[in-house]
Amino acid sequence: MDTTLRDGEQTQGVSFAPAEKVNIAKALLQLLKVDRIEIASAGVSRGEMEAVTNINNWAAQKGFADRVEVLGFVDYTKSVDWILQTDGRVINLLTKGSEKHCREQLGKHLNQHLEEIRKTVAYARDNGLLVNAYLEDWSNGYRDSRDYVYEMMDGLGDCGIDHFMLPDTLGVLSPEEVFDSMSDMIGRYPNQHFDFHPHNDYGLATANVIAAVKAGIRSIHGTINCLGERAGNASLSEVVVVLRDKLGMEISVDETNIVRLSNMVETFSGKRVSANTPIVGADVFTQTAGIHADGDLKGGLYETRLSPERFARTRSYALGKMSGKASLAKNLEALGLNLSEENQKRVLSRIVKLGDSKEIITAEDLPFIIADVMESKNYHHIKLLNCSVTSGLDMESTVSIKVDIGGEIYHASGAGNGGFDAFISAVNKVLETKNYQLPPLLDYEVRIPKGGNTNALTECVITWDCGSREFKTRGVHSNQVFAAFLATLRIINLQLHEREAAQSNSD
Repeated sequence: MDTTLRDGEQTQGVSFAPAEKVNIAKALLQLLKVDRIEIASAGVSRGEMEAVTNINNWAAQKGFADRVEVLGFVDYTKSVDWILQTDGRVINLLTKGSEKHCREQLGKHLNQHLEEIRKTVAYARDNGLLVNAYLEDWSNGYRDSRDYVYEMMDGLGDCGIDHFMLPDTLGVLSPEEVFDSMSDMIGRYPNQHFDFHPHNDYGLATANVIAAVKAGIRSIHGTINCLGERAGNASLSEVVVVLRDKLGMEISVDETNIVRLSNMVETFSGKRVSANTPIVGADVFTQTAGIHADGDLKGGLYETRLSPERFARTRSYALGKMSGKASLAKNLEALGLNLSEENQKRVLSRIVKLGDSKEIITAEDLPFIIADVMESKNYHHIKLLNCSVTSGLDMESTVSIKVDIGGEIYHASGAGNGGFDAFISAVNKVLETKNYQLPPLLDYEVRIPKGGNTNALTECVITWDCGSREFKTRGVHSNQVFAAFLATLRIINLQLHEREAAQSNSD
C-alpha cells in the first residue's frame, strides 16, 4: 500500500493541491500498479474533500474503488459520513495501539476505547464501508504492555475489521524486534490479516520490512521518495526491489515507472531527491572510478542484478579527476564518437585537469572538451560576439545580440519576461534563417558554490527535451543570465553539429 498522499503529506512543508493528488493517485494505480493507496485523512479541508471525491469517482469507473483508502477517526459517525460524502469505500480507522496513548492522550481506559471503536466500525459497515484499523504506536505499545495489545486484539477480532495495521509510528524498532514481535502477533492471531507500517527514524525501515515479511506479514506500507513525518516512511522503491531480489516475492509493481512516479512526486512536493538515493537518485547508476569503468568494459565486472534498465534508466560513467581510459571510452561510445589513441590521451588529460579544479563534467560537455583540445571548429557553429541586456522594474527586458554563424554575422534583438526570455526571443530570430528551433526546456537550475560570495561564478544547468532523449547543458559565468546564454549556445552547437553530421552521412 502506498500512503504518499496521506502519511507522506505529513512531511514538513508538503501539501498537495487537489489536482496534484488526483494525478498522483491515478499514476500510482495505473502506471506503478500498487495494490492499494491511502489518499487522505477525513475531515481535513474542503480541498481535501474535493480531491478525495475526484479520486473515488475515477477509481469507481476504473474498477479500483476498493483499493482507495482514507484515514478516519474513532468518532462514531463523523469520519464515516465524511468518507461517504466523497463516495469512498474504505476507512482506515486510527485506534490507540499503546496503553500510554489511550490513557494519556484520550484519557480513557481500554474498555471505553474498545466500545467506541466497535461502535464506529459497526456504523461504517452498516453503511457499506470496508474497515481497516491502525493500532497507532503499536511498536511502543507492544514493548510497554503486550497484555494491552492482546486485549485490544481480542476485543476487536470479531467485529469485521479486514486489515489490522501495525505501525512503527516513531521508527524505533530493529529488524530483530520486528521479527520477534510480528511472529508473536501472527502466531497468536493466525486468522487476521496484518499490515506493517514502518518509519525510518533509525534508517532501518527497509531492513525492518525484510524482517516483517520473513515473519509472515502479508502487506507493507511505503511512500514515494521516503516522504513522511520526521525521517519519513519506508521507501516504496527500495521495498519493491528488496522484496523481489532478496526474498523472491512476486509483486504487482511496475518497476519501469518507479522513476517516473518519483519525479512526479518530487515536482509536486517540492522536496528534492538526493542524487545518491537508491533506485531513483540521479547518480546511483553512475560509475566514477576509472577501474570500475574498465571492469565493465572488459566484462561487466561491476554490474549487478540491480541494473538501470529495470527502471527504464541507463548506466553512465562520470568524467573527472578519477576517470581513466575506460571511462572516456564508455562516454565516447555513448556519443558515437571515435578518437585516435593520441587524441584520447589529450582529452583525458584535459578532463583530469578540469576535475582537479572541481569542475562538473557531463557527457554533454565531452564534445566541447574534444573540440577545444583538438582545436576543432565542429562544435562552434554559432558564436556569441556581443550581447547587451537591459532590464527595469515593471518593464520588459530587452536583449541585443551579435552572433557569428558559419562565418556570417547576424544582429537581432528580442524582448521578454526577463533577460533569458528576451535572449531566447532574439536568438530564435537568427536561428529561423537556419531552419532550426530550440528544443523545449524541461528544467533550469542556477547555483553557486556553497559558501560562495556575491561575486562567485554562477553555474546554470538547463535540461532540454530533444525528442527521444534529454540533454543537460551547462554554462558558467559570473553573471547568471550570461551563464544561461552559454548553456543555450551549447545545445544549439550540439544539435547543429548532429544535423550537419547526419546530412554528410546521407550524402
